[in-house]
Amino acid sequence: MSRQAHGLRAWLLQRITALYMLLFLAYLLQYFYTYPVQDFADWQGWIADPLVNLTTGLFILSILIHAWVGIRDVIMDYVQHTGLRIALFMVVALTLTGCGLWSLRVLFIAVLRGATQ
Repeated sequence: MSRQAHGLRAWLLQRITALYMLLFLAYLLQYFYTYPVQDFADWQGWIADPLVNLTTGLFILSILIHAWVGIRDVIMDYVQHTGLRIALFMVVALTLTGCGLWSLRVLFIAVLRGATQ
């Protein structure tokens, strides 16, 4: 892929993930305004629904991709030393991976607990 297209891909990823996050947040606001959650059991039942769990997982993935592209661009633009740039990339990648795995664990546990009730 050419260098120009690489920038286009990052730009497109930022816009697509931002649009999905906006639509998901609009859905959340509408849903919780219409059906307010009264207690933890209500929330757990809602998040255990497979469609809600899937769309929440996609929301988390969108946040991670959006953050990676944004932070990567900032590091590439402002960190000139190659060693420091690579170290920062590794720290950011490990942090985002850890956050993603933790989020998947939370969603998976919510589904398991929702299935047993």
